[in-house]
Amino acid sequence: MTSDEDKAARIAEHRKRYLELKAAGQTATPKTLPPPTPRDAAAIDPTAVRERETLPGGWYWAGKLMQGEALRVLNASGTPGVSLFFWNAADPSERYNSADTIKVQWTSELRKGRVLFSDMGRALMSIVEDTCGAHDAIVGGSTPSSNLRKYGDATLRSTRENLLLAASKFGLGSRDVAPSLTLFAPVFHDESGRMAFRPGVVQAGDFVDLRAEMDLLVAVSNCPHPLAPDELFAPGEVELIVHRVAEPADDDLCRTATAEAARGFENNARYLRVN
Repeated sequence: MTSDEDKAARIAEHRKRYLELKAAGQTATPKTLPPPTPRDAAAIDPTAVRERETLPGGWYWAGKLMQGEALRVLNASGTPGVSLFFWNAADPSERYNSADTIKVQWTSELRKGRVLFSDMGRALMSIVEDTCGAHDAIVGGSTPSSNLRKYGDATLRSTRENLLLAASKFGLGSRDVAPSLTLFAPVFHDESGRMAFRPGVVQAGDFVDLRAEMDLLVAVSNCPHPLAPDELFAPGEVELIVHRVAEPADDDLCRTATAEAARGFENNARYLRVN
């Protein structure tokens, strides 16, 4: 077989696989996702806690999350937005990808039962508990420019700068930080088609549990979402709790909710066997 014939054969094989996956996705019926977790439910066993950190308003946290652990982000103050970014600890060139996370699951509504994907088609985190279901994967976090427009002060702490500082703790730089996920950010499209922040959705005591599907480097920024309706820069404290969780069952919702999610975890299994 000549090189051109070999190339054509590979292209045909890839196209065949693409069409098979497309057909499977169009015929599969996604599972119905559950309602939000009650705020007074899902207590954490104190013996399962490895680390607990109170994160003041405006500050950041950088830490490692091991496969099988979860990070609870507890919004005790009801602050409007807590942003995250994360990398594969074994190979930080693999990182969270907001566009692929939305595209793969055919939705920007990220809540309990959804998965947060890397740019390699693998599952990095799963949302296993979630009391508000109002998170933004499109707008991204605040920047000095957005703080200048909103508060008239570009020197205030911002998510972009916080994530860069957190990344530096892992030896990473600006090219390693892409658009982030912002929890507790009920962003929607208003009647004019513009993106806006729905008030009254996020409450004090809301929390999200994010389960690590491989060893991760994690950065958290406690700065308000750029569309939040606050007039003064006054983010409240949040609590970060790293804790062990039960091993996922065969019918784990995050791993089986959609055909696309199932394939992501198949990619994980192949990768983790090799590595």
